[in-house]
Amino acid sequence: MAPELVLALGLIAVFVAIVILLTTIGTITSERQAVNRSLAAVRAIDTAPDQMRAELDRPFGDRVLAPAMGSLTGLGHRFTAGDQTDRIKRKLDLAGNPPNWNVDRVIAFKVLGLFAGLIVGLLFGALIGGFLPTLACAIGFTLAGFYAPNMALHQAAYNRSDQILKDLPDALDLLTISVEAGLAFDAAVSQVARNTHGPLAEEFFRVLQEMQIGMGRSEAMRALGERTDVEELQGFVTAMIQADAFGIPIANVLRIQAREMRIKRSQRAEEKAQKVPVKILFPLIFCILPCLFIVVLGPAAINIYDAIVVGQ
Repeated sequence: MAPELVLALGLIAVFVAIVILLTTIGTITSERQAVNRSLAAVRAIDTAPDQMRAELDRPFGDRVLAPAMGSLTGLGHRFTAGDQTDRIKRKLDLAGNPPNWNVDRVIAFKVLGLFAGLIVGLLFGALIGGFLPTLACAIGFTLAGFYAPNMALHQAAYNRSDQILKDLPDALDLLTISVEAGLAFDAAVSQVARNTHGPLAEEFFRVLQEMQIGMGRSEAMRALGERTDVEELQGFVTAMIQADAFGIPIANVLRIQAREMRIKRSQRAEEKAQKVPVKILFPLIFCILPCLFIVVLGPAAINIYDAIVVGQ
């Protein structure tokens, strides 16, 4: 072997040995530094002030989810008109202001639904195949996700208003009986709030609270009418405000209002009964009659087919 080749191989071996040695030293040093950093972090947590330790011990929702919802809320406010915010606030009032629901949270869920709907639409469109179906699915699911919180809020408000409308006649009957038995109007309202359940009882209880903190009876009743869209309840509030303003006996007004509410409840029941034949018409035509025709005419069609086609 030539001396030059031996020298070159020796230099390469020395270089490789130096590289391996430096790599080993660096690995050991980095591991020691990582261990030292971990130990320092543990010691820092142990010696950290109570405020810092409380910040580190916060739950995942407060540390991650709350800032994420804040970012979504800020993004939603940029693309939400001012009147839309007022509409959401109005819907929340009609829905009874559910716990943990506010305008910012609804807007954040609208933005979250938009992105989730877009992703689901793209995935669903990719399964179907084709550009136009994918685009249609993406647009459809995006709009559905964006307006899903509005629809949920609208449904909650509708259910609450419907429940108030159902409970109003019985509540007015109890209120009339209480006033005619000698109770004052405030005490009669308190009696109704304690002995009934549902959103109407909650509204009456809120009226009592507002009157207890110093609000006048007319202002409290007017606020009750503004928090709901039930026309019958708004009419009752208007009648009570006028009776209080003109000095009309409340018992007479309550008796008339209770009788009108019972009549309107009977009329609503009759109206719903009259709508039943119309509502059942389309299911009858498109769902029930086809199945009936198949069951009745199916065997006859099979026999005719066997007699004409198979018999030949």
